[in-house]
Amino acid sequence: MSLDLEALEVSFDLVAPRGDELMDVFYARLFEAAPAVRPLFAGTDLRRQKAMLLSALVLVRKSLRDLDAIVPTLHKLGACHVHYGARPEHYPLVAAVLIASMTEIAGPAWLPEYELAWATALHVVAGVMLDGAAAAELDIAA
Repeated sequence: MSLDLEALEVSFDLVAPRGDELMDVFYARLFEAAPAVRPLFAGTDLRRQKAMLLSALVLVRKSLRDLDAIVPTLHKLGACHVHYGARPEHYPLVAAVLIASMTEIAGPAWLPEYELAWATALHVVAGVMLDGAAAAELDIAA
């Protein structure tokens, strides 16, 4: 699966200066689209959670030209998400909400190819995270 690195970099750089706003929009949209996930964040410092997600996105952006370097980090992140209650069906929803949030923040500067680029990249990221989640679930079951 080939990533459109230029589209990913340019589009992220459009929204990065408004990262805090992006996170606010993302979580508002997520809780509206899937109220059932809200309990997964009970007892979570949402401001800290937003900062961690934004940091993860920045890491992905910085690592786009060498994604293999962040595979262990993504694998571990997927394992952690098992303990938070994340399910495989949450991943496509999170990707769709994130892309919609980026689209909103970028406004008319957002191009259709950016959506496709992010859908592809987030599919790759989710696949690695789900591998980590599956490994964690095997450890739990053992």
